[in-house]
Amino acid sequence: MNEENAYILIVDDEPLIRKSLFEILRIEGYNVDVASNGKEAIDKLKEAHFDIVITDVKMPNIDGIELLKMIRSDFGHMAVILITGFGMIETAVEAMRLGAFDYITKPIVDNEIKIIIKKIIEQKKLVDENIFLKKRLAATSRECFCNLIGADSKMQRIYNMVEAIANTKATVLLTGESGTGKRLVAMAIHSIDNKRKDKPFVEVSCGALPETLLESELFGHVKGAFTGAIKDRVGRFELADGGVILLDEIDAFSPALQVKLLRVLQEGEFERVGDTKTFKVDVRIIAATNRNLDELIKKGSFREDLYYRLNVISIDIPPLRERRQDIPLLVNSFIQKFCKANNKKISVISQGALAKLINYSWPGNVRELENCIERALILSNNGSITEKSLPKNFDDNNLTAVGSNGFSLRDALRDPEREILLKALEENNWNRKRTCDVLRINRTTLYNKMKRFGIKESEGIK
Repeated sequence: MNEENAYILIVDDEPLIRKSLFEILRIEGYNVDVASNGKEAIDKLKEAHFDIVITDVKMPNIDGIELLKMIRSDFGHMAVILITGFGMIETAVEAMRLGAFDYITKPIVDNEIKIIIKKIIEQKKLVDENIFLKKRLAATSRECFCNLIGADSKMQRIYNMVEAIANTKATVLLTGESGTGKRLVAMAIHSIDNKRKDKPFVEVSCGALPETLLESELFGHVKGAFTGAIKDRVGRFELADGGVILLDEIDAFSPALQVKLLRVLQEGEFERVGDTKTFKVDVRIIAATNRNLDELIKKGSFREDLYYRLNVISIDIPPLRERRQDIPLLVNSFIQKFCKANNKKISVISQGALAKLINYSWPGNVRELENCIERALILSNNGSITEKSLPKNFDDNNLTAVGSNGFSLRDALRDPEREILLKALEENNWNRKRTCDVLRINRTTLYNKMKRFGIKESEGIK
């Protein structure tokens, strides 16, 4: 979908609003049709294809919310924009929860509706490009991508998503436990964004600062704004102008700061603390959290409308215990990194040590693994990392047991290897030759592994 062939349906029982929106959007070059009520809209949707539906909330018989539900049920691909009256924000939030793309309030501002429609078109292009990328990359598996390491299927989906969204302005919400690599994902998005990669990447650890300092850190302040403000200070949003800002621990924002952030997301505007001058910036916002924002919304400590503005694109980074087959790749990378940094020559890790690493629960995720390898490498003097090099906390209480008679590397890798093999077969429609080419193994090896893992072609029949 592009601006030249986007089809828009306007649904409103007020003739003046229908006519006004019709003229505005036709001038912009869109294909536009109108309906005076929900029933007429459904009839038109059944007869012709539309990309976007703009509907008033308050209408007789079938109101905008009911129309939205019907569209989501029978015409799920369409983007819906709700028109609400002043003071109906709760209804708008409910609409977004039900799947509306966005909402506007009366009186309608021409530029506002134009911007939202352009966002929809941009996001549709993003989805189309993502589908194309998934098809193109279906038969490939990358072990490294923009300093991210992992061949697990969950990581492959993240790589594909990062590629798909990088060249858009879409706000991104990164979720995942501490130490999973949310910062690396944010940096990956920035590094392949053709428009912003040469502009600043600014990171703010929101949870590390009290509210008063955080507001000044983000928006800056003027001299005399508060005790200790001896001179003007430029905030992080100004420093990030043209580039990307990563707001880590977004859950730490107070209600007052959440309102100010919502304004930046909507308008790109803010004031420094103690100042009346309005600054406008072009900044892509990436937010990150290790907490459940849905739970915070229920408790009333996080704004629901802010959540929907932040959660345009959501990327959940899996904990290390859910992608154990990536541990050998990560270990090898960290060994190379710390050998260079510490002028050490370590080229081997014992099978016992690697088995323990694979079987450990990793509450601190990749960050804990990195620290563990650095320590083990520094303490190793015989050219290899052994079980003795590992921290003392690697005991039975911190391991996920696999068998009472010990643990082998072969056993540790069995399930991940079976998953990778099965995924490759499915993605290549069980074509043995293409699967061998993708996995870079010969046909005999493939048959032996299928036999060992008990994989039968019937698993691919749905």
